[in-house]
Amino acid sequence: MGDNTLRFGLLGCIRFASKFVRTVTQSSNAVIIAISDPSIETANTFAAANNLSPETVSVYGSYEELLNDPRVDAVYLTMPVTQRAKWAVTAAEKKKHLLVEKPPAQNAAEIDKIVEACESNGVQFMDGTIWLHHKRTVNIRETMFDSGLLGDIRHMYSTMTTLVPEQVLERLTKEAMGLAGAIGELGWYPIGAALWAMSYQMPVSVKALPSSVATNSVGTILSCSASLQFGSTETATAIVHCSFLSQLSTDLAISGSKGSTHMNDYVIPYKEDTAWFEYTSGAKFAEMHIGWNMMPERVTVDCSGTEESQEATMLREFVRLVQGIKRGDSEADPRWQEISKKTQLVVDAVKKSVDIGCEVVYL
Repeated sequence: MGDNTLRFGLLGCIRFASKFVRTVTQSSNAVIIAISDPSIETANTFAAANNLSPETVSVYGSYEELLNDPRVDAVYLTMPVTQRAKWAVTAAEKKKHLLVEKPPAQNAAEIDKIVEACESNGVQFMDGTIWLHHKRTVNIRETMFDSGLLGDIRHMYSTMTTLVPEQVLERLTKEAMGLAGAIGELGWYPIGAALWAMSYQMPVSVKALPSSVATNSVGTILSCSASLQFGSTETATAIVHCSFLSQLSTDLAISGSKGSTHMNDYVIPYKEDTAWFEYTSGAKFAEMHIGWNMMPERVTVDCSGTEESQEATMLREFVRLVQGIKRGDSEADPRWQEISKKTQLVVDAVKKSVDIGCEVVYL
């Protein structure tokens, strides 16, 4: 193991953490050296299922034990959102760099505590919103935004929905899901997509749409749509939708004054090794309105190779930032915590709108 290899510990051994293990295993500059879970049985089962040898990976039955391991450089937090802020702060105070599953906290006040701990201890923070790191996302920015093909943004529509079996819906408690329910767990994506498209300009107001809000018997939000109003010289709007009651959808459509672009798989591409988006610029109806004057252009992005997936590119960026800090070449990059904070502020505003009867909330 070289000096440039980042040594990870896992705080939480949920099933979805296996994808992170796969990504690290395939990387050339990171390694997992420890995992932990409040249940040592869960941790041991996870280690066996992911071929993590006890000869090279320490297995702990508590988060405290892992955070006290001086060999660990960084931690990946996957425990329930209701616990993430507490353990993120504790990890930062132990000088561990933080890669935190999204949403990283229950509200903006908790994110402030995480950020304060990271800044006080000189550690890097990043949440696990993987699509921001995809090569396609970079390509869209260059092709549509930087080139001017899109023009001024007028409207956005974005979704994140996934169908949860009816018998499971009642078990989605606020203790497990966090105070915002689906707005935090799923809405993080479409809200974040709208902010990304607007270069993280904050909306001036948000409003949950009354007919869209659904809850279970214990009050956990299962479904919600909201409108976002962005104030600028040319006003832009967004409709975002998240739901545990609908079939899988991850749509992102952006309409501008000169062009438009859309994807149906922006969160996780249909295929790991390739992704695409379509766009038009200068589109009009054809003569007599019997069609369009053009067909959409499709841009395909090659992501073949073990270190070209969006998970791998996120890991590579995180490792690069941490290595710079460790060498003394740079300080922690505040951009990622700012993105998380702004996303959380809008999540909080949508939740507040629901709480007050779907009235407008101004930011």
